This record gives sequence, C-alpha cells and structure tokens, in this order.
Amino acid sequence: MTTSTWVAGAALLLVAFAWQRKSRARAGPLPPGPAPLPFLGNVHQLTGKELWLVATQWAKRFGDVVHLHVFGQSLVFLSSPEATFDLLDKRGAIYGDKPALVMAGELCGCNNMVAFTQYNDVFKRQRTLLNQAFGSQVIPSYYPLIQAETHLFIRRLVADPSDYIKLTRRYAGGLTLSTVYGYQATSSNDKFLNLGEECVDILSNGIASGGGIWPVDIIPALKHLPTWAPGSGFKVKAAAWKAKMEEFIDQPYNFVKNSLKSGEYAPSFCSMLLEDEKSCTPQYEFDLKNTANSMYSASMDTTIVMFSHFLLAMLQYPEALVKAQKEIESVVGTDKLPTFSDRASLPYIEALLNEVYRWATPVPLSLPHRLMEDDIYRGMLIPKGSLVFGNVWAITRDERLFPNASAFVPERYLETVDAALARKRDPRNYVFGFGRRRCPGDNLVESSIWLLITTVLATLDISKAKDDQGSPVEPKVEYNNSIFRLLDRFECDIRPRSEHALKLLQDEC
Repeated sequence: MTTSTWVAGAALLLVAFAWQRKSRARAGPLPPGPAPLPFLGNVHQLTGKELWLVATQWAKRFGDVVHLHVFGQSLVFLSSPEATFDLLDKRGAIYGDKPALVMAGELCGCNNMVAFTQYNDVFKRQRTLLNQAFGSQVIPSYYPLIQAETHLFIRRLVADPSDYIKLTRRYAGGLTLSTVYGYQATSSNDKFLNLGEECVDILSNGIASGGGIWPVDIIPALKHLPTWAPGSGFKVKAAAWKAKMEEFIDQPYNFVKNSLKSGEYAPSFCSMLLEDEKSCTPQYEFDLKNTANSMYSASMDTTIVMFSHFLLAMLQYPEALVKAQKEIESVVGTDKLPTFSDRASLPYIEALLNEVYRWATPVPLSLPHRLMEDDIYRGMLIPKGSLVFGNVWAITRDERLFPNASAFVPERYLETVDAALARKRDPRNYVFGFGRRRCPGDNLVESSIWLLITTVLATLDISKAKDDQGSPVEPKVEYNNSIFRLLDRFECDIRPRSEHALKLLQDEC
C-alpha cells in the first residue's frame, strides 16, 4: 500500500468523522469527558492496566456518564447504579450487543465465546443451553459435587497452606471441569488445568487487556498488514493465541465425546446436552463446545479473586473472622460441617460474603457492550455503535453508598434499608455483569463460593504469618492483571482450628 493511499485514507476518515459529529450534534450534546486530541481522540489517555482507576477519576471530574473517542469510535463509561441500571439493564434491548472486534474475534477466534458473541441467533442459542444446565432451579443438583470438591480442597490446603494460590486454581478449575465436562483433574499439574490457566491468562492479559480494544479494531485495514511490516506484531500474537484457544475449545469437548462413546462418563453440562443424539447437529455441537469453554473462562478467575481477597480480609480484619466463626458454631455446631441447608440461618456469613464481593470487585470494568442505535439519556446523545463500559469499581467504592468504602465492613449489609437502596448496594447486581450480558454461570459460581468460604471459616484459622522473631508479617498487596483484580501471592498462616475440625474434614473422604 503506497504512502499516498494511506494519506488519502486518513483524510477520508477525518472528513467522515467531522461530518458524523456535526450531524449528530443536532440530536443532542455528547456526554462530557476529557479533552481529545484532533482526529486521534483520547487514545493517549487509555491505559492497558487498571483502566478502571482512570475511569473513576474521570467520573469524579465529569460525572457518572463519561464520553471519549478513539479515531471517532465512541467509548462511554457508566459509573453509578442509576446509569448502569437505566441503560444496561432497562434498555438492554439496544445495549445488549457486543462489538465485532477484529482482534478478539476474527484474529484470535473468540467471536463465538459467550463474552464476545454479538447479539444474534448464536448468542440466543448459547443462552438457551446455559439456562438449561445452570438455571437457578438446576443448581441444587450440583450441590453434592460442589461439596465434595470443597472438602477436598480444604484437605489439600491443610496439607500445604503455603501453596494456596495454586490449590485455589486447582479447585476452581477442577470444579468447572467436573461440572462442565465430567472430567476429574488428578493433580495441580493436570493437562486441562494448565491449558485452561494459560488460555484465561491470554484472555485477561492479552486479548482483553486495556478494555479489549486494539488499533486494528478501530482501523480494520490494519489486519491486512504483512507480518514482516512494522506494527504488525499483533498479528503474530493473534495467530499463536488463536491456536491455543482452539485447542482448549476442542480438547475437553472431545474428552466428553469419547467418554460418551465408551459408556464411561460422569454426568456433566456437556453429557446432559449430548444424550439426545438426534439433536446433535453440527451447529448444535458447535454452539455447545463454545458455550462450555466460555464457562471455564468465566468462573475460574472470579473464584480465585474472591478467595484471595477473603483471605486478605481475614488477615486485615480479624474481628470479622471471629464473628463469622461464632455464628457458624451457634447455628451449625461443631460436630458437622456446614451445608447449603444452613445458608438461610447464617446472616452474618451472608453479609460477609456480600462484602467480599464488593471489596474484591473481581471484574472492576465490564467488558464493553455495543449500543445498537442512537440513544438519548438525560438529554445527552450516546451514538449508535458506542462501546459502553460499566465501571463496577467506581460503584463499589462510592462513599455515598458505602461509607468508609475502602474498609472491609460486613455489618453494612446487616443494616435495614429500603428496597431501592438495597438494590443499589447489592454487589451481585454489578460483579456478574449487566442486563442481557450478565454472567450465565453466576448461580453456580455464587453457590460454590458460599460453601467454600463458609467451610473454611468453620474449620480453619487464618492469621498473619510470623517472621523469625515472631513478629507479624504484613501481607504485600500487588496486582498484575488487566481484567481481573488477581492478587499476587502474599504470606499468611492457615491451619486447622482444632483436631476435631481436622477429623471432620478427614471423615468426609
């Protein structure tokens, strides 16, 4: 492509962009936002790491609806319950789409993952499959599996508490592999666990970093760059990432198919939906294997973020640990382990879990929704095609909703408030996504996290590690992930509360 062609193309883009902004100005002003550069827009203000922190500063300066653009592509950040509920929930029919991202979809092969699927027939078929297997009415059928995996995890944790990050990954990944594919991971070095962890890392720190928007998404012609050309490194990355993602889509699914043929298989999401051979058309199997893979990617890091922040909270706020343990002792007793039937009788545990969701904020900035037509909100124009982000971090750190928001205070969820305020303060209305893009596996993840945290509280003591002089070691809090608030490993002391608690765990073998 010649230099003159590039110049002509850039000029046409600039003219088109100017005309578009002028024509839309008649419909209403755009939401406020930081000043853009000519033509380039706000590209210089988008960070690849912890973009939610920058977006929260914009919200403090410009309000809860902020507009930016990158080469004419509108980006809108919603940073309040009112804005997210009004647009992403109530107007979900026009905010339920996903952008056709060239990088994530066409080049990396993620366009059929649930998180990236556009609002079309594929999306609707995927949701139907997920509701069949993970609707709220079906979740109790998974309780025995969740309970078995939870008790096994805690026994492993007692045996090697220093390796809690790897063990939590094995628990979260293993539970999902069992539930979705009927596959039992036999070690922390299991082939599917390793493959899954690698692919989730590619998604979080590669494909979806910086909000998931790459230059080629703004200027699709860049996908035609030869791989030897300057600036084409993204194509080399995409080819490698696509091959790995396809491997993870196909291999566990093929395991299920082979198990069904042999007649030796464990009940699972896939086996249940494959039992009727007449329904197994190529399209059905294509939808199923992509939907199944999406469940793994969605659940693993959420569980790890929640559990690591739970541990951190117990170290920094030991009074919450003591209160929770006392409630479990008074309701459940000390001669058995908690079960799901105890949940309704443990209000402080529920409050503590709510606060872990809020305090951890597993996905602080939602993956973008795409607006399907021009919309007017509070007199402001949000243009068709805008990529709209829910800034969960700003909401869960809003001092008007959560006084002393940086502190871990479960008691805030024991206060009596009206229904409208309770809805705004419920972290589940944010951490699992919004509207028609809400995480379809939220019921399963939420149930497993409740039992995990409750059983740990019932059986283990958690405290700060000690140095050689016996002094407490403060946990070192660091994050290195572009999408999830994944904590790096920190030192802590985890041990059984008593020999009796240890025996209860061992008796569950």
